[in-house]
Amino acid sequence: MKFFILELKMSAYNTLEHILREVLEVLEPLQEDWVTRSQFIKELRGIVESVESLRGAAVEPYGSFVSNLFTRWSDMDISINLPNGGYISYVENDRKQSFSKKEKKEEKDCNIFLLKDLQKAMQGGRWQMVKLIGGSVPILQCKSSHYGFPCDISIDNLESQMKSKLLLWISEIDGRFHDMVLLVKEWAKAHEINDATPISGTFNSYSLCLLVIFHFQTCEPAILPPLKDIYEGHVADDLRGLRTVAERNIAEACAANIRRFREDRFRRVNHSSLSELFISFLAKFSDIGFKASEQGICTYTGKWECRSNIRWVRKTSVILIEDPFEQPENSARAVNKSGLTRISEAFEMSRVISADQNLDSLLATLVRPQVSPEIRARLRNPVSYGGGYQPHLTHPHVHRNVNLQSQIQNKFRNLRLKSNSDNPTLTETVNMYGKFEASESKTQNQCQNLRLESLSYNPSMTELEQGRSRGQHSGDAGKSSLSVGCLLLGGLVAGLGYMYAPQISKAVDGLKKFLDKSDDNSDEPQN
Repeated sequence: MKFFILELKMSAYNTLEHILREVLEVLEPLQEDWVTRSQFIKELRGIVESVESLRGAAVEPYGSFVSNLFTRWSDMDISINLPNGGYISYVENDRKQSFSKKEKKEEKDCNIFLLKDLQKAMQGGRWQMVKLIGGSVPILQCKSSHYGFPCDISIDNLESQMKSKLLLWISEIDGRFHDMVLLVKEWAKAHEINDATPISGTFNSYSLCLLVIFHFQTCEPAILPPLKDIYEGHVADDLRGLRTVAERNIAEACAANIRRFREDRFRRVNHSSLSELFISFLAKFSDIGFKASEQGICTYTGKWECRSNIRWVRKTSVILIEDPFEQPENSARAVNKSGLTRISEAFEMSRVISADQNLDSLLATLVRPQVSPEIRARLRNPVSYGGGYQPHLTHPHVHRNVNLQSQIQNKFRNLRLKSNSDNPTLTETVNMYGKFEASESKTQNQCQNLRLESLSYNPSMTELEQGRSRGQHSGDAGKSSLSVGCLLLGGLVAGLGYMYAPQISKAVDGLKKFLDKSDDNSDEPQN
């Protein structure tokens, strides 16, 4: 009976694993999605240049597009960085602590003024909607009939840009993080709990990413370390002075710490499948409504923290998910009471249904109605969609999303975003990410063809992949040579044995006689 139940449970997990992989195939952006977003940024840059008050400003993306955690239907986040010689003032960093209400209002009013100028320039033509939202961070929301995805535009959002890069680097530790974020965001949209507007009052996408990080930190064994082990500092405080230098210092610190974590030979490895991680994610937060009143989620330490913590005494939000890179800010401060109730219900309901093998209930739980038809089509006709489901091994190297680097290489190859300022472009952001892989590859492949010159801090993704490929081919060649050598040695031994068989047989007979004689002598009584 126990064996039957175990077999039934494994069958349910296999079914869910199959469905989750198909969902990911549908969610992953296509090549044209990257090209379209590149064209959008280029067009927006032209509009910004035409606005007198924004002349010389840099148009730079951030959010899920930069962190490679976006889907085919994700929106865009753009920061218009004002020309200041690439220098970030100390006052700008500490404005939240040191600015008076008057100064904060003046800064906000200035940003609203600039966004209004941009709004006037974008009205008409192919832009269907251009709306200004004056929150704590003023945002210009726009959507074009030509591009088909919404975009949020803000002014000098440097901290969010840095956080996007940090999420990109974290995803390289284990590819299951990338997959889980895409699945969790789609699941949240299906249950209408991925909307931080005042009307909905649920999670923003950044909070959902932090929930996945926390799950990976607290599963057994842990997949991700506490984020203080990746970057111990405070991003908002450390982004000061010359921007390129400040960002490079953060990048190098993260690279060293991530490499140290991944090369730890004594670290226990988690082999959980994607379906096991997804079900345990839903189970872990199924009582989030109850826990939220007493505990906060802290990815900086990688554990639940009591809300009486001195950092949070003034936090009155219904749920607290601390921003690890801007402590003690609450990334989930937009969640209200009714929103938390819906969040709790979504977790509880999904936890019960997730292991069900019924396709209708699974799809209703996992994805939005508009996404289901394509998944059903793939399941009905797997040959037309690349041969159908292939079982995935649970070794962590498999879960590192083996297509991630090649995807980024292809998607960013023609995506160099030129800028008139000294600020890093999107390509440079990705190259900064590439430095991590270069460092690891240098260790694993003994610096083979991956020499990073001091004058070229960020290698291109193409060079990086070529180096990785050469290292892999060399390893394969070495293994092949070893196998051939073993075969030749075995053949040589066999041939010698055949040629000298009579001599060997005679030697063996002599040895046996000697041993028999020795045994006879040992049996004689000793005086």
